[in-house]
Amino acid sequence: MKEFLKKSVVSILTSEAKVVLAKYKPKIIVVTGSVGKTSTKDAIFTLLNTSLSIRKSEKSLRSELGVPLAILGVENARSDIILWLKNIIHGVSLILFRQKYPDWLILEIRASRPGNIRNIMAWLKPDIAVVTPLGDIPVHIEFFKTPEALLREKGYLVSSLKEGGLAVLNVDDKNFEYFKSISRQHVITYGFMDNVAEICGAHSSILYEDKDGRKIPTGITFKVDYQGNSFPVSLFGILGVQHIYPALAALAVGVSQNINIVKMTEALSSHVPPPGRMKILSGMKETIIIDDTFNASPVATKEALLTLRELDTKGKKIAILGDMMELGKFSTEEHEKIGALAGEACDILVTVGLRARGIAEGALDEEMDESKIFQFEDSIEAGKFIQNKLSAGDVVLVKGSQIMEMENTVKEIMAYPEDAKKLLVRQGK
Repeated sequence: MKEFLKKSVVSILTSEAKVVLAKYKPKIIVVTGSVGKTSTKDAIFTLLNTSLSIRKSEKSLRSELGVPLAILGVENARSDIILWLKNIIHGVSLILFRQKYPDWLILEIRASRPGNIRNIMAWLKPDIAVVTPLGDIPVHIEFFKTPEALLREKGYLVSSLKEGGLAVLNVDDKNFEYFKSISRQHVITYGFMDNVAEICGAHSSILYEDKDGRKIPTGITFKVDYQGNSFPVSLFGILGVQHIYPALAALAVGVSQNINIVKMTEALSSHVPPPGRMKILSGMKETIIIDDTFNASPVATKEALLTLRELDTKGKKIAILGDMMELGKFSTEEHEKIGALAGEACDILVTVGLRARGIAEGALDEEMDESKIFQFEDSIEAGKFIQNKLSAGDVVLVKGSQIMEMENTVKEIMAYPEDAKKLLVRQGK
């Protein structure tokens, strides 16, 4: 009965969303990929919001249920029947009465199961499709037979573009040629490959400030090359190439709409990415936390560890890594690969979860000192443990899949835990 009601609600809301799109005719930007979907969506919103009437999907509205909710501009009611009725009534109101509606929508779409994107693209025809990096083993691979099957699922988003649409593709991703080959519309590229990417990133580095003789990371800086000109960009409070790619993708969307690139690069300096995405936080005992707790995939965890390895610090480098979920048969191998990298990127490794034991094994295989590796089943326990290992100048990377709730680890070691609700992910009801 419960499943029947859920399918009925999805059917009703989807029907309403179709009619709303037909009535108001907004232009639609869709974002998919494995790494940085939400950061890319938010960066696009930041750059387009000053010039266009635009709305983005919020929080987790990226599924076959979430997309209609985003189009209608209502929230996920979960188990609240009254709120579901209100959502349906709101949809009816949008259809029957002319209301203020955005000219553009930015929607984030994921492929958790076979058919997710295909089913949505059967009725949603985007104007712009943005694909973020997928990597060798994309997240959500667990329910697909092969990485190629997941790739084809995400490909529906690109092949379903409206006539005259635009595909925004990452040239650095190994799947770039596939997406380019299936796009029947115009393609604009972004990435770090000089003479290949139309929106090209270059000369990235970490920003530091001096504090009592210690170098404290404050953000990242890079240049954007476009049509023979170079534009400097600085992003504050965050680290990692994970934030440069979303910025490049957002600039690609912006130039396609003839928005001045100088104004956009200036706007990026005030852009605030969402919590839990390589955010720099103050830790207890004058330490620095890199909070990357929103989620975890092999490619994103690899990039986080590479950033940790690159950091210039006199203190210890500590990685606290939780399970990476939804990897299916690739889980053991991918955790061990991450462990091998962690062994050379950090001085102390803490793992959280059963799958993350593979990270510890991978680090041991690379001859990391066993006395520097600690394993836990609970994120809070790991946070309490590491408190006694911290000293001034240490940098702590915390990352793991959503279900591991690694933000609890961050809360245990942050300098101001009273700010957790505004700084950390998943702090609502």
